[in-house]
Amino acid sequence: MTRRALKFSGMPGKFAVCRLPPDAQIPGWARNGPFSSVTRTGDELSIVCAADSVPAEHRSKTPWVCLKLEGPFSFSEAGILASFIAPLAAKGVPIFAVSTFDTDYVLVGEDAAGTALQALRDAGHELLPSPKPSQH
Repeated sequence: MTRRALKFSGMPGKFAVCRLPPDAQIPGWARNGPFSSVTRTGDELSIVCAADSVPAEHRSKTPWVCLKLEGPFSFSEAGILASFIAPLAAKGVPIFAVSTFDTDYVLVGEDAAGTALQALRDAGHELLPSPKPSQH
């Protein structure tokens, strides 16, 4: 696979990745922050949201930082996410990925963020200035 150089930015703030029972109601705190994702399967309800919104009983073990690939990408483009996460895997950086219609978001543990950023730069990916928080 030919790796593609991608542009990405860091989302402001720290994030949590939480797991609730599959039949749990989606809590209000799941929608807070500049980025959130809720995915329900038959096995779980996964929530990614601003870390400071999550009640203590649902906090994940580590705060995460969120990297946004600068899309949009067409569904016909193959290997976008693979070319971004391959350098992270090579450096042993665990990830949690979320895809949307237009792009991909990759979360890495805050403690591995420096290693992740260096691996991405070394692979030819370009870190752009972080977006300004929206004033909603």
